[in-house]
Amino acid sequence: MKTHTSTGDFLGHPKGLLYLFFAELWERFSFYGMRALLVLYMTKHLLYSDEMSFGVYAAYMSLVYVTPMIGGILADKILGFRKAILLGGVLMSLGHFLLTFEQPIFFYGSLALIIVGNGFFKPNISSFVGNLYKQGDVRRDAGFTIFYMGINIGGAVAPLACAWFAETYGWHYGFVLAGIGMLLGLFVFQRGLKNNTFEDKGLVTNSTLYNETILGIKKGTAIVIAAFLSVPIFALIVRFHQFEHYLVWVVSLFLIGYITYILKQVSKSEKQRLLVAVYFTILYTLFSAIFEQAGSSLTLFADRNVNLVGMNAAGTNSINSGFIILLAIPFSMLWTFLSKINKNPNSVIKFGLGLLFLGLGFVIFGMSANQVDEFAKTPMLYLVVGYLVLTIGELFLSPIGLSKMTELSPMKYVAFIMGVWFSANFYGHYFAGKIAKLTTVSEGDLGIFSEGFFGEITQFVTGLSNTIVLEKGIAFQQLYSYVSVYSSLGLVASVIGVIVVLFSNPIKKMMGKIH
Repeated sequence: MKTHTSTGDFLGHPKGLLYLFFAELWERFSFYGMRALLVLYMTKHLLYSDEMSFGVYAAYMSLVYVTPMIGGILADKILGFRKAILLGGVLMSLGHFLLTFEQPIFFYGSLALIIVGNGFFKPNISSFVGNLYKQGDVRRDAGFTIFYMGINIGGAVAPLACAWFAETYGWHYGFVLAGIGMLLGLFVFQRGLKNNTFEDKGLVTNSTLYNETILGIKKGTAIVIAAFLSVPIFALIVRFHQFEHYLVWVVSLFLIGYITYILKQVSKSEKQRLLVAVYFTILYTLFSAIFEQAGSSLTLFADRNVNLVGMNAAGTNSINSGFIILLAIPFSMLWTFLSKINKNPNSVIKFGLGLLFLGLGFVIFGMSANQVDEFAKTPMLYLVVGYLVLTIGELFLSPIGLSKMTELSPMKYVAFIMGVWFSANFYGHYFAGKIAKLTTVSEGDLGIFSEGFFGEITQFVTGLSNTIVLEKGIAFQQLYSYVSVYSSLGLVASVIGVIVVLFSNPIKKMMGKIH
């Protein structure tokens, strides 16, 4: 019989989930509010080219997800979850408020502060959720799905609210609102600490190590100082994003080295489970590379080639999160119900279905071109339905991945392995930037998906041939560049999803008793 860790008193879950739910909600409000404005701010206000904007955006978003590995290690070894979350929240608050200054040093410095802060906040609040449940607790997947809904309430409200403030009062008011959201997240978490909701969980991991001194400074304090000193380095990487591929190699070598080290330290069954965690991370990287067009090329697609009703382009970033709010609790209840009747699909199959639905969502974006008007604008219905389908894919994969990382990881490395999971977003955003750049156009050039096998797929899905598009002018060429990329990569993701489902049995065996 699988046991609960405590009497649930928040939707049948430990009370600590309530505070982590709201802390993450407000932190994500700040993050997604700023993200929705960023590409439009660069293209419309700073007057950066599409290519420059995609480069800065991809570098920023990828680095936001590489620092969690470092923050995870420091929390595992020294800081503990609580101090790491508080430090991350303070850094991110500063970053959002400094975006109100227009000078380049503040722009890139602000992005860097958020990058470093997210490294301490993101992996540790997710690991903290896992810490509320014992291994084998049947509520774990449902708990993470509820937590994931908190992420997306913030993600749904923020683009609409921040976009409205930015449009009504000016860009910087949108950024200020995002900063206020981060402060509210910190306040909620601090309340949970004061109420002793978390009991003895998340404290400093190693007090002796924390209090050891380097040049007369405690190691715990030295970590805080080093976090601030690293900000200029990350600012330079974002500014000179064209050299980011060197960082990709450095991160990859570090990951391979550290995971190899962990594999040597653990038992055979732990090794197998850890390799499954790596496999899931690779699948999530592919998912993220395609999914994360949402904040970059899909935002510009909505701005330039969709007949929007009731919201502006920045606001379309809320559609995905809105659907998650509607679907998260039903999905959570579905997993619990299927578990009771022993019909809950294994996590590997859920990952495959996640990729399949993601691909279908992007194919629907491509299909929108079948009803294009004379201004190269497509119906908003396709955008909404496409987001609905890829959101279903996200709910099959992303919250389940969060849950499985905390189960598949050896206990003493759990925050680092959560950081490894978020590294999928680092690689995903890096490749998403490359994909987004495929949607930039120069007159007469329709891109790599306009010819051959993928050209035929594009014509079949979109109803547009490259010859007709070239005759219609630059607006149609821009539309074609979006829908050809979405149709082709959507098909690729769907095929890989089917393959993952068909060959799931060997991975299931490596997971042992973990579902």
